Amino acid sequence: MLTLTSRFHGRRTTLSLLLTGLLAVGALQAPMIAQAQTQTTVRVGIIGGEDEDVWKVVAAQAAKQGLIIKTVVFNDYTQPNEALERGDVDANAFQHKPYLDNQIKSRGYHITPVGFTAVWPIGLYSRKVTSVANLPKGAVIGVPNDPSNEGRALLLLQDQGLIKLRDGSGILATTADIVANPKDIKIKELDAGIVGRSIDDLTAAVVNTDWALKAGLKADKDRIAQEKIANNPYNNFIAVKTDKQNAPWVKTLVTSFQNDAVKESLTKVYKGTGLAAW
Repeated sequence: MLTLTSRFHGRRTTLSLLLTGLLAVGALQAPMIAQAQTQTTVRVGIIGGEDEDVWKVVAAQAAKQGLIIKTVVFNDYTQPNEALERGDVDANAFQHKPYLDNQIKSRGYHITPVGFTAVWPIGLYSRKVTSVANLPKGAVIGVPNDPSNEGRALLLLQDQGLIKLRDGSGILATTADIVANPKDIKIKELDAGIVGRSIDDLTAAVVNTDWALKAGLKADKDRIAQEKIANNPYNNFIAVKTDKQNAPWVKTLVTSFQNDAVKESLTKVYKGTGLAAW
């Protein structure tokens, strides 16, 4: 039979154990609460398609570092920068420097690159000839009609010896800068999203890799030339508003992309045509 003293000590022991348990639970919950409080959510504008799969991997990498990524999908190249400038997204990832420079010049955007992502070497495709040497006189070659990609396409044609551009015309060259055209090639300017799909109506076409994939063009079968990869000015990057470039989450966002898991995803999703640029 328990005495009064025994019961008192028993209750004190029980209370002590209960208090210890509550403190232990509190100790476990504190880091969880702190982690929840330090999590940051960012909205990243991307172009719909294969990149959505890549950014699922990026989001998984970011979550490990307490950064929550919500992708906002756009269907053309003009929207993501406008959305970033307005503050509808916190960052975007879809463009190279020549394109951004042109957008800043024409629209006055306050946007800054913060970390490279990937590069998609632009290619010359054809379903009518198997090599550049076989392009006939008077061949009709489609090129993208936006300023940066048209210049890029013309530089590729120059590298292949098909045309010569005026000295100093640079990466924003236009057809007006062509000073020699020994094969009398006809340049047909088309929207970047259409030029690949028009391949059967052309002798050849210079097509951005992402649009080539969407048009069903195959690098191992239809591509007859590709721009150089070394020192490529068309590396894509993550961009943010200029006044946010030093925000703490920016570095985390960049490292969430620049890692082996994302590199592997790029290779898988783009079948070797999208290459890591960091």
